[in-house]
Parts: sequence; C-alpha cells; structure tokens
Amino acid sequence: MTTHLPLPEDRAGDPAPWTYRRVLAVGEFRVLLAAEILAVLGLVAAQVTLSVLIYQRTGSPLLSALTFTLGFVPHLLGAVLLSSVTDRFPARGLLVVTQGVSAGLMAAMALPGAPIPVLLGLLAISGAIAPVYQGARAASLPDILAPAGFALGRSLLRMAGQTAQITGFAFGGALLLAVPPGIALLTGAGALALSALLLGAGMRGRPARLAAERSAAAAPAAVLRDSLAGVRDAMAAPLLRTLLLLGWLPPAFAVAAEALAAPLADRLGGGSLTVGLLLAAAPVGIVAGELAVGSLLPPERRQRWTVGLAVLVFAPLPLFALAPAPAAAVALLVVSGLGYGYTLGLDQRLLDAVPEEARGRVLSLASAGLMVVQGLGFAAAGAVAEAVAPQLVVASAGAAGLAVVGWLGAALRRSGRSAPPGGAS
Repeated sequence: MTTHLPLPEDRAGDPAPWTYRRVLAVGEFRVLLAAEILAVLGLVAAQVTLSVLIYQRTGSPLLSALTFTLGFVPHLLGAVLLSSVTDRFPARGLLVVTQGVSAGLMAAMALPGAPIPVLLGLLAISGAIAPVYQGARAASLPDILAPAGFALGRSLLRMAGQTAQITGFAFGGALLLAVPPGIALLTGAGALALSALLLGAGMRGRPARLAAERSAAAAPAAVLRDSLAGVRDAMAAPLLRTLLLLGWLPPAFAVAAEALAAPLADRLGGGSLTVGLLLAAAPVGIVAGELAVGSLLPPERRQRWTVGLAVLVFAPLPLFALAPAPAAAVALLVVSGLGYGYTLGLDQRLLDAVPEEARGRVLSLASAGLMVVQGLGFAAAGAVAEAVAPQLVVASAGAAGLAVVGWLGAALRRSGRSAPPGGAS
C-alpha cells in the first residue's frame, strides 16, 4: 500500500476532500510548481534558440528540426534504461541533480563555436535525463500531497507546463531579438539552475522508496537491470499495461489537427489567424476540461468517467469530414479538448495500480511514452496528409481514436476485474 509523510490535516483525520485550492495551499507543492514553470521556460527557449542557431550556421531545415526531435526521442531510451534511479534515490536530491545537470548541458551549448554534432549530442543527453526528472517529480506527489491529492497535483503541473511551453516560445523569440544566441542559451540554463535551487531549498528530504540495501546498490548494471525489469513488469501486468496505453494512444491520434493546422486552415478557407486559432483551440479545451473535472466531479466519479471522457476527445473529430467552416472547426477542437479531463481519473487509477517500490519507474515510463507517441502521431498525420486531404486525416484519426478507446475500455473492464487489490498483477 502506498505510504506518505502525513500533513497536519491528515494527522487530524480531516475528511475534507482534496481540491485545487487545497493542493495549492501546500507550500512544498507550490515550490514544485514554480520550479516546473521555470524549467519549461528555460528548455523551450533553448530549443527555439538552438533551432535558429543551427539553421543560421547550416542552412539546413532538417538539422534545425532535429533540435525539437532530439529533445523528445531520447525520452524513451532514458525511461527504459535509467528509470530505476527514481526509486533508488531520495526525490529531492534526484530532482536537484537532474535539473543541475540539464542546466550544465545547456550552458555548454552556449560555448562559442561548438560544432553542430556536439550541440545535438548535448541536446540528446538532456532528453535522456528528462524522464528521470519527470518520474521523480510525479512519484513525489503522493508524498507531498497524500495519494488522494495526486491526480489534482499532476493536473496543475500539466496545465502550468503547457502554459509555460506556449509562453516559452514567445520568450525564446523575444530573447533572440534582444541578445545573441549564446546569451539566450545561458539565460535558459539560468532558469534551470534557479529551478534546481528552488527544489533544493523548498522540498523536504524523504527516504528512497526501495529498501536501503537495494538503494545503495547503484552500480550501472543494477540500475539498468532494475529499469528494464520495471518496463517488463509494467507491460506484463494487464491492468497496468491498459492504463499506460490509455494514457499514450488517445493523444497520439488526437494531435492530428494540431500537426496539420496550416494545411487544414488553408483547406477550410482560413488564413494565418485560423492557423493560430486551430493551434490554441485544443489547449483551451484541455485546461477547461481538467479544471471542470477536477473541480466538479468527486474522485470516484472521475475514475468511473475515465473512458467516457476519453470518448469525448474523439467524438467531434469525424465531423471534419464535412469540411466545417473555420469557426466550427475551432469549436470542434475546443470540445475535443474538454475530453482530456479523462486524465485525472486515469492518473488516480495508475497510482492505485502501481506498487510503491516501482512508482518512479512506472511514472517515468508513462511520461516518456506519452512524449514519444505524440511525436509519432505528428509524423504519421503529416505523412498521411501527403496523399489525403487534411480534414479527412483529422476525421480518420477521430474514428481510429474512438475504436482504440473502445478497445482499451473493454480491456480495462476485463483487467480491472482480474487485478488483485493493492497493485497490478
């Protein structure tokens, strides 16, 4: 059973439910939230800077695009090979070290005249470290908030991260207008370093989740063995595997409209304003959906409605086959975004299904897998749109998404009936 260091409210037996306000009242969580915003701003600004810098030096659109791809592709490698460190070491130290290393890597990118392969290699290393940070951060939430506050805390981190990502693109562009690329990279590194300092000063020290004798066995071979075993065990457990797939596959199909925003706007008779609105529509719906589900539904109902809300993500998308007017297309994507409220029920189910000693490994895998499948979804939508009208690609992605959610919903019912209490089988 999952344990946590009790807050004063828990020791007093306070039966009050967890709400967004109660989550934000926890000072340690506010530190985590501020550190996340700083980290995302720094990372996105660095990606924008590197993309421009590499294009200026090489004139290659492919190499410029790799600055975004290499930030994400190594996520899966890091989760598969390194995730066990999230359970072997105390969370505070691990968060500080990973953010500090990322800051150092970014500062190294700012060295004048660094060869392009070196810049891309440093970015790939940063991407491999990221799932360790993300897994340790997510795994620490039940300790900071208590397990009942986990889903709302993760929701707030998601919304803050998404907002910071959008702001980060503007921040990175503004930096490049004001300072040379090297200074812009150092500014991003400074944001990461400040994030690390916040985490070190504002988080409480807690022991590692694994037994002390296993935590001490930090040899690379032991880390690799336990990381691979964690992936194998997670994918072999029917309930846990289904929950992970439910977190990965719907976003992979749902990104089609975002990936094809420019050709979609053109085909629907819109211009550059329509492109911007299409890109903003789903995020607006996602934030509204998470806030509504987190504020209005009790935890039990969030879990019961997980699959139904996931259906809502895709229900509007087949209507793109009718080539709706731009305003209608934007409205459809906002409604689709509302369905992402399903992630709150999914997060709680995932936490309940994971043995405590494997929490960091599984949550690292969950975050990394999501990054990778979204990237694959972007690439697949673009490839199909080479031969098929973009509105039909979106409509087809919606139909496929409905089929996948239906399949996973049936699998969830079967695996939920067969899983023993207290963790995945």
